[in-house]
Amino acid sequence: MNNKQKYTVTAALPYANGPIHLGHVAGVYLPADIFVRFLKHKQHDVAFISGSDEHGAAITLRAKKEGITPQAIVDKYNKIISDSFEKFDIQFDIFDRTTTATHKETAQDFFKVLNDKGAFTQKTTEQYFDEEHQQFLADRYISGECPKCGNPGAYGDQCEKCGSALSPTDLVNPVSTLSGKTPVLKETSHWFLPMERHEDWLREWVKEGKLEGIVQHDPKKWRNQVLGQCLSWIDGGLHPRAMTRDLDWGIPVPVEGADGKVLYVWLDAPIGYISATKDWAKANNKDWKDYWTGDRKLVHFIGKDNIVFHAIIFPILLKEHGEFILPDNVPASEFLNLEGDKFSTSRNWAVWLHEYLERHPEKVDELKYTLTSIAPESKDSEFTWVDFQSRVNNELADVLGNFVNRALVLTNKYYDGVVPALGELTAEDQKVIDAMKEVPSKVEELLYNYKIREAQSEVMALARIGNRYLAETEPWKVIKTDPKRVETILNLSLQIVANLSILFDPFIPGTSAKLRGFLNMEAFKWEQTGSIELLPAGTKTNKPSILFPKIDDEFIEKEKEILAASQKENESIEEVEAEDEKVVAPQKEDIQFDEFLKMDIRVGKILSAKKVKKADKLLELLVDTGLDQRTIVSGIAKQFDAEEIIGKKVSVLMNLPPRKLRGVTSNGMILMAEDDKGNLNFIAPGEDMEVGAEIR
Repeated sequence: MNNKQKYTVTAALPYANGPIHLGHVAGVYLPADIFVRFLKHKQHDVAFISGSDEHGAAITLRAKKEGITPQAIVDKYNKIISDSFEKFDIQFDIFDRTTTATHKETAQDFFKVLNDKGAFTQKTTEQYFDEEHQQFLADRYISGECPKCGNPGAYGDQCEKCGSALSPTDLVNPVSTLSGKTPVLKETSHWFLPMERHEDWLREWVKEGKLEGIVQHDPKKWRNQVLGQCLSWIDGGLHPRAMTRDLDWGIPVPVEGADGKVLYVWLDAPIGYISATKDWAKANNKDWKDYWTGDRKLVHFIGKDNIVFHAIIFPILLKEHGEFILPDNVPASEFLNLEGDKFSTSRNWAVWLHEYLERHPEKVDELKYTLTSIAPESKDSEFTWVDFQSRVNNELADVLGNFVNRALVLTNKYYDGVVPALGELTAEDQKVIDAMKEVPSKVEELLYNYKIREAQSEVMALARIGNRYLAETEPWKVIKTDPKRVETILNLSLQIVANLSILFDPFIPGTSAKLRGFLNMEAFKWEQTGSIELLPAGTKTNKPSILFPKIDDEFIEKEKEILAASQKENESIEEVEAEDEKVVAPQKEDIQFDEFLKMDIRVGKILSAKKVKKADKLLELLVDTGLDQRTIVSGIAKQFDAEEIIGKKVSVLMNLPPRKLRGVTSNGMILMAEDDKGNLNFIAPGEDMEVGAEIR
């Protein structure tokens, strides 16, 4: 492999309309980080680029839902996402944003170049329009039934179930996500990318990896699902796709006659890779063009739902522009499922990375190792907490941790921590040495071919070899009869540990650093791997600590409870109470007036408020009812900040039986009004009403 080969590696820009979950991490960001760490160990010139995608209808939808501005939404989630990556030790060269001045300028210039070259066609078409809200509906403002797989929750641009790219008019029984009503068709003018013009060269480029004037790629290294989806699209016939939208949030279309129109997010977003590179290059005294032109490999790590955008649409745009390289590879992953079901942000069926890190900041490498072990590279896979426990206990603790601990503890016990000299080698020793020498080349070949899960498995196989070597040679017994033999056994064992400290570095870098700390290895190079001279005899090692504490059943049960609780938090407070206590059911039948009189409703005043731990929707309130000061749990945390409701007078249903919600006993209910969009407001008594006054 040419060590001078240059790489620009991108990881899909996450939408800044919510946090990231383990499915995103396993499919995109962790494999990309591992690949880049490896490239840097091999001394490649590489830039690792990502950032938050901060435009598009998904952002405005979230803003409407939370009742704040789109800018406030992207500021909030950009921080959550970027902090999560930092704490999880994903080392981008830059994690940028698509709301920067550099990005706006870059995206508009890109559009103008293509427009001047005649890459677009402008035409008037009918587009869905919401009469109640008096606005055209961008793709994500429309949902309906997917015409290809029947998924009833497909969006106007994509079905997230089958991965098909769609147009709004493709949907069966479309509805507006704003009003919930059937939209009407109304004329509007947009700029379209006539993708059908590009079918011939795209087919040749994807299938053969060759194209005149374009750096060649090896299609054999492309994953089958990527090739299959691309060729299916091309062979099925490409169609024009609008590159502009009627929205008030996004990059304004920089030509006359485009008032009120912004760039389509899938034109805007991938250009974010280029604008981010510009900002990074400027800050590091580099020329950004070096990373997007010439003899350089461009690699996009994405999920399978983004294949068409990165392997068809973006390449068309890059080629039409004329100054940029096309992707060398698009290693798209399949989906990671969770405990027998798909990850779902709408149903809150997810393990959110930032929440995991808040609970377990000391267990970063445990999660990295597990997610890489089950990486959905070629088919869907599944994360379960039981499997997480098994991999930590049986592999990280019992294999890697056990081997490292025994090798170092015995060295401390017999040689005061000093690496003994290598003596005469037996056939058994030579077999171990030969296996150790083979591992680096196997790992390198797999990583260069984007088989990251297998590469990690090869490194762990070396730890298994070491573990088995110690178990079979039994130095704790041999020390009594042949102490010189033990010197060789422990020297080789420590050389294996030293090799593991380098080979594991792309995968579990925190653990690798600990290993080097145990061995007093201050400097290292990847090229040294496979050597039995990594650790010179006479080196003073340090006493080891436990690398991986075992995961007990209580840990797993708690995580399962948190996941189950997240489903209840996603329901109304009444549903939560009904499921938790099985006593409050939805009211369906008429009641008698005498029954209504039994309800004791009074004016209360909120004295304090705070969020209930691990419950996104619940606030714990201390309420003065006139009769007493009581704790009431209310499911209003999504609509109200705790600080803003202190001192507010509310209507309190007093005589509900106490019930426990997320470990907090609630003694009553705050009465709320809810509209058809799920917005809540207090049923508030007049300000002149005294606390304790009865409401009849």
